[in-house]
Amino acid sequence: MPKIKDLPKHKRPREKLSEKGAENVSDAELLAILIRTGRAGKSALDIARETLKKYPMSKLLAVTKDELTGIKGLEDTKAITIKAALELGRRAVGAFNDSLPILDSVRATVAQLADLRGKQKEYFMVLYLNARKQLIHKETISIGTLTETLVHPREVFEPAIRHFTSSIILAHNHPSKNTEVSDEDIRLTEKLIQSGAILDIEVLDHIIITDDGYISFKEKGLLFK
Repeated sequence: MPKIKDLPKHKRPREKLSEKGAENVSDAELLAILIRTGRAGKSALDIARETLKKYPMSKLLAVTKDELTGIKGLEDTKAITIKAALELGRRAVGAFNDSLPILDSVRATVAQLADLRGKQKEYFMVLYLNARKQLIHKETISIGTLTETLVHPREVFEPAIRHFTSSIILAHNHPSKNTEVSDEDIRLTEKLIQSGAILDIEVLDHIIITDDGYISFKEKGLLFK
């Protein structure tokens, strides 16, 4: 495999970014700039392509340093550089914006869930927050029957990764007007907390909306970390 220095100057990632701007450089080329050097028989660009094949962009933000060092050619220093760049990007996306609502209390969160009241089916919704607990995205994950909804961690956390989320709040309604937390509600919450821990995305609360009020897992001490 040719080394990057053997490529025509206009095809080298650093020179290409300098001449055409970062927006005109491919994902692999950007990653190669961070990797800097290759290994025997593989250029930095080859290693970048291998990395993105194993961890595509939708998963790269959640990859750990140890997973990166498992790729031949990515020693500690390079893995740390990549993780630092990814975290900087996450923080930049979550930079403060006065127009975004801040969900720093249960009351503020419930105000964002008013549309769950009066539904005839069970809606499972997730609120996605940045590092300042500002609401950056809201998504309905599942619409179930009167008594059941199907929720999988994959559907909950895929938008979290896509929107560079720091934490999430779970929410669903009880069309039956039942004001009790079910065993299934608790099991699902525990499962999502465990899944979030792997991705370093905290589940801040799970709120159940009823016609007359709400139930907060946080207030009831039902969030098991």
